[in-house]
Amino acid sequence: MSPAVSPRLPVFPWDRLEPYKATAAAHPDGIVDLSVGTPVDPVPELIRRALAEAADSPGYPTVWGTPRLRDALVDWCARRTGAVGLGHRGVLPVIGSKELVASLPAQLGLAAGDRVAFPEPAYPTYEVGARLAGVEPVPYRGSPTALDPAGLRLLWLNSPANPTGRVLGVAELRAVVDWARAHGVLVVSDECYLELGWEAEPVSVLHPEVCGDSHQGLVAVHSLSKRSNLAGYRAAFLAGDPAVLGELLAVRKHAGMMLPAPVQAAMVAAFGDDEHVVEQRARYAARRAALREALLGRGFTIEHSEASLYLWATRQEPCWDTVAELSKLGILVAPGDFYGPAGERFVRVAFTATDERVAAAVARLS
Repeated sequence: MSPAVSPRLPVFPWDRLEPYKATAAAHPDGIVDLSVGTPVDPVPELIRRALAEAADSPGYPTVWGTPRLRDALVDWCARRTGAVGLGHRGVLPVIGSKELVASLPAQLGLAAGDRVAFPEPAYPTYEVGARLAGVEPVPYRGSPTALDPAGLRLLWLNSPANPTGRVLGVAELRAVVDWARAHGVLVVSDECYLELGWEAEPVSVLHPEVCGDSHQGLVAVHSLSKRSNLAGYRAAFLAGDPAVLGELLAVRKHAGMMLPAPVQAAMVAAFGDDEHVVEQRARYAARRAALREALLGRGFTIEHSEASLYLWATRQEPCWDTVAELSKLGILVAPGDFYGPAGERFVRVAFTATDERVAAAVARLS
């Protein structure tokens, strides 16, 4: 007997993909799984070395992170996001960004009558977080400045976006920040793909051209899963408004939500080195170019996709028809309606497979 599904939550979407995964796996040359954006390349040696050297850590780690880690986070934010004036009170390590997204409304103390807004199409965990907290999820298309601000406590941005790869420009971000501040709405910007821009240069909500000389009412979410192949380490952090992060720090202390000490040491090494990020970007760029050309050659249109690890592709047909046809070629992709009704005629194609598997997909598409 299968466990009951919580009425608070939607059906876990990936379960619906299993029949198509079985079809793809039956291909004589094996499956090419482009459905999930999970890293497949090695963890850089300097990060593994830092993890191993910190393995003898018998005591409890600190929730706030070691001073060395906080220094590394502040330095990286200044170097890569342009944020100025961030101190230790403006950063907070978290146990992977998905944990944070799913639990943030509850950690902020949101309750019945409150509303959480998120873009559509979008990473489904934004809605899950709202439902877990018992508050109203509010998907929006276009600019969130058209939303009714009544009861709106939390506004999610996602740039570069998952699944579309869309990048919000400085003017768009600044308009949202000004609107949210005028209405007392907290803006949390999921920027996990910030260093993976291809046809546009992603901008952080913490950049002075966006937020001025203050981070009030703003929090940015960053992760090492994609840039450093550390999805298995569950290493992420928040940066921004010290008042908001201070409240979250207090909650997380009570809940014992602490990153393992060896992972904190690995994060210091990862954020202190840009060379491995350049190398990984080059791998992804080559895979992206090959898959994009093959999809266009097969009659697909690629929309947005100027950043992130995905191609947002359509043949102007129901997304499950596209999933079914590609599965017969041994290629598994994610149906766009996983990310909301706005994606019902799209598929998301990840370019996180190995070079060999990407080459196999290109050959089959061609």
